[in-house]
Amino acid sequence: MIKNYFKTAWRNLWRNKVFTAINIIGLALGIGVSLVIILFVMYEQSFDDFHTRNLYRLNEVQKQEGLAASQKVPISMFPMASTMKQEFPEIVNFTRVRRAEKYQATYGEKRMDLPRAFFVDSAFLDMFNFKLLSGDRQHALQQPLSAVITASAARKLFGSENPVGKRIMHYGGDTASLMVTGVLRDIPRNSHMQFDLLISFATDYKQRMMRNWGGNGWVTYFELAPHTDIRALERKFPGYLKKYLAMEDQWKNYELFLLPIKDIHARTGDIVLDLVNYRKFDKKYTDLFFVIALVILVIACINFMNLSTARSAERAREVGVRKTAGARRLQLGLQFVAESVLLCMLALLIAAAGVVLFLPKINLLIDRDLSLQLLNGYTWLALLSGALLIGIISGLYPAFYLSSFAPVKVLKGSVQTGRNKPALRNVLVVIQFSSAVFLIVTTIFAVRQLNYMQERDPGFNREQVLTIRLNGITYKKYDILKEELLRNSNITGVTGAQDQLGGHLDQSGVGFTAPGAPVRTISATRLIVDHDYLNLYKIPLVAGTNFSPDPSLRGSEYIINETLARELMKELPHAKISDLLGSKFGFDSLGRIVGIARDFNFNSLHHKIETLFLFNQKDFGFSTLSVKLNGRQARSVMPFIKSVWEKYCPDQTLEYQFLDDHFADLYRSDKQVSTIIAILAALAIVISCLGLFGLALYAAERRTKEIGIRKVLGASVRGVVALLSAGFLKYVVIAILIACPLAWISVHKWLEGYAYRIDMVWWVFLLAGLLAAGIALITIGFQVLRAAKANPVKALRSE
Repeated sequence: MIKNYFKTAWRNLWRNKVFTAINIIGLALGIGVSLVIILFVMYEQSFDDFHTRNLYRLNEVQKQEGLAASQKVPISMFPMASTMKQEFPEIVNFTRVRRAEKYQATYGEKRMDLPRAFFVDSAFLDMFNFKLLSGDRQHALQQPLSAVITASAARKLFGSENPVGKRIMHYGGDTASLMVTGVLRDIPRNSHMQFDLLISFATDYKQRMMRNWGGNGWVTYFELAPHTDIRALERKFPGYLKKYLAMEDQWKNYELFLLPIKDIHARTGDIVLDLVNYRKFDKKYTDLFFVIALVILVIACINFMNLSTARSAERAREVGVRKTAGARRLQLGLQFVAESVLLCMLALLIAAAGVVLFLPKINLLIDRDLSLQLLNGYTWLALLSGALLIGIISGLYPAFYLSSFAPVKVLKGSVQTGRNKPALRNVLVVIQFSSAVFLIVTTIFAVRQLNYMQERDPGFNREQVLTIRLNGITYKKYDILKEELLRNSNITGVTGAQDQLGGHLDQSGVGFTAPGAPVRTISATRLIVDHDYLNLYKIPLVAGTNFSPDPSLRGSEYIINETLARELMKELPHAKISDLLGSKFGFDSLGRIVGIARDFNFNSLHHKIETLFLFNQKDFGFSTLSVKLNGRQARSVMPFIKSVWEKYCPDQTLEYQFLDDHFADLYRSDKQVSTIIAILAALAIVISCLGLFGLALYAAERRTKEIGIRKVLGASVRGVVALLSAGFLKYVVIAILIACPLAWISVHKWLEGYAYRIDMVWWVFLLAGLLAAGIALITIGFQVLRAAKANPVKALRSE
């Protein structure tokens, strides 16, 4: 009997191909989108879930005087790890991590730059569950100059040789010969740590590091005892800080807190300088995608139910014939449910096939490694159960309502079906289009905000600026590289800095002495530059002069930004900003403020401009060489730059990047978010329009005779089109009125997360409403126009 139900269901579905296709495609799209978002959410939640120990990261809240606002950072002071283990019995073990990018490694004649190397304590491999393929986990990192390499890095450097027991040479400011003591399986991509080489901290350890209170540069991880009360432990931290940072009440400038390792990837959106955090992605965006996917699935389900119940009303006569032939009500009900369930299962199969087909392209788009393997048995069971539930719910109306009709009344045509259902269907249409309009508005604002961040004037010129990385060897060639590069007429400027704009800029405590006041120590971001740095980047001065090229003045001239100037003016409430010129400022008594630069965004626009001072001291060494190119000849200059590099740095890899590309990387996550939201919004509109198209087709068929009578009585095609369109468009207008206030509240709250943001302009809401109305009109227009142009004689023949 069950076989007969599904056989009959298939025939009915095949007989109504258009409605069947609309139903299946709409629901398949909704399920497919939800499936991809579920994969995305599960991938994001899988970060660091393979570690079995009770691991936490130590973080600081820095509140030093001079900072525009307090800031959370993941770095801490070197002595904190061991002293906190001594002070708190809850801490079982610790390891510190210091990152070294582009670590040069040489074996025999082969030399390569390993993208990421970590200096770590010996307990690192005990605490973290990275798979060790060879070597002793307990002792691999105990001795100085010992190192553990990943399998892929070992293949590149050693080929088919066993690397354990062999030595890697590192040439640079810290030249070393490292003994390979182990090989790790490649680090999973769902780890917030990504590295190619681990080097024992004992290699770099010096006794004076234990006295380095105040210098932050290490990421500290603790293994805590099971069932540790984290909040109770954190309440002890202020007393610890007061004990070890008592000098000049430094402890007041810091707070400490712990973060579970599984929260590092997704719950650190408010933490800056988070350099050991691969593909950091704020959980609020993951939650947003999940909500949008749920909305799209609801829209698809509404479509399915709407069209299923709408078409079922046309089958009242079929119900009468079946009842007359002896069919029981239960059998009729099961028949309708079987048809609905069959549609849902087909949609689920198509959705799963579509996800498999498009997943590689989706991974390229969002830069992830999504796979159906992320789904466990419970997830698949939930999907099947959900599809079954949707099918059953959608089949309940025809199953219980139509099957209750008396066959005599149905066959006489005295039963009116569907009178109470249009109201419900109209409510569902409003919900659908409210969701679609909401997504249109949020998408437009997300794209505009991203474009604003990429196009807003940062306060300096970054166009056609090529940045070249310098290391412990190549920085010594800075002068000759600069001299040779400037010989090319297509290079308009060359300068150096210790850090790259848009990257990690260190902060320093620095002294300032106002006239007649004691020395005031403040903390500010530090940028060590060459004397012509402001000229190359076209950073204007609001007061004072630029750095002097005179070598004798290096280290004594400082230029501050306007934000720092305002901070210093607190000492001089009635003075002008230019009165700061000549004031004592810097690391010694010889330092003077010679200029005040206009504020510029040296970080991304997520953050407000912090206090900053620029310091002309080439002797400290530069890590970045900036080359300003002639825009029209930029491509032709590259061979010249490479030839100069090979001439003076023959054994070193040339690493370069255009500064525009570097800043684009800063907004990678924002771009991914706006792209995903735009795609989800488009799919929501498509699914909504599929439902609207089906309902328009259904309405046109139901009102065929009405249209015929109206045309016989003199109604024009335009009048009929207006009549039929108005019935749908009024609900779209209601949806727009509901969606816009909700979208305004949501977008306003989202934009508060940006230090620099666009305005909430009214025309975006108007545009979204017009788009929704226009798309709806186009969707129903074809069916409405065809119905209006139909020959009334054919419609009224049966009368």
